Amino acid sequence: MIDIFTVLVTFLLMTAVFSRTVILQMNLPAAQTEFKEPPPGLQIEVMVRKDLLQVADRNTGPLATLPNTPTGPNYDGLTEYLKRVKQKFPDKTDASILLEPDTTYDTVVQVMDHVRVFEVKQGLNTVQAELFPDISMGDAPAVDAAPESAPGTAGQIVPTPAAGAPHT
Repeated sequence: MIDIFTVLVTFLLMTAVFSRTVILQMNLPAAQTEFKEPPPGLQIEVMVRKDLLQVADRNTGPLATLPNTPTGPNYDGLTEYLKRVKQKFPDKTDASILLEPDTTYDTVVQVMDHVRVFEVKQGLNTVQAELFPDISMGDAPAVDAAPESAPGTAGQIVPTPAAGAPHT
């Protein structure tokens, strides 16, 4: 009987060494934080809603609204927009993802992946390039009425006026 336990323990120890767990580091807010004046600059927020993705600057408001495609959230549009933002702010590495309470786990993972990195083809290889790898998560602000997307805008980036800008 002891031989069986010895073999079993040996087997479990050997397989435990080969299993690998992938951990993604996230920055969660501290329980008691003092208010500090934010430095000037862009503070990216990606809001995940049931019918759209919205990229915003915490200081100025919404920057772009990406309505869902027939297959779901517009992840490709999000990546393309964030690549343009990264070109203008190459030193920026942090972004916040704000979620509605009923957001599915798959959607959260997909948005996190598309905010962190994008794939680039180099010859025959595909490599990942960094966008905004330092991700913080939080709750999306409540919306009284969800914005309606105009007909024919599915899959397109719809610019949203900045806070304080005159609406036309």
